[in-house]
Amino acid sequence: ALFAMGCGRLFEGTPAQMWASLSRLNRLPAETVICCAHEYTLANAAFALSVDPDNQALIERTEDVKARRAAGLPTVPTTLSLERATNPFLRVDDPAMRILLDMQNASQVDVFAEIRHRKDNFKG
Repeated sequence: ALFAMGCGRLFEGTPAQMWASLSRLNRLPAETVICCAHEYTLANAAFALSVDPDNQALIERTEDVKARRAAGLPTVPTTLSLERATNPFLRVDDPAMRILLDMQNASQVDVFAEIRHRKDNFKG
């Protein structure tokens, strides 16, 4: 499942299967509306910043999310274009993130798996 700035846990299946699913979603048009069922955006933003700290779009979105939640407003639905810019699980090819993860030459699946592993253990 694709969430705002996140993705579902791997309770079943493999990282390769989840990456294949997210990749299919990522091929949809940029204006595609993503209607995830949970309001995890603020927590997901904190994690996203831990693996993509210099992403200006992510920094700005995080501030917007904080303001919206403080005002009692929802942050979902979202759009695929916004997720492409700010969701680390869709940004496995980003060179800056790969450097931070020390995975410059890794496959997309391996980078995705590492990001998912870090999210599973994130204490932020």
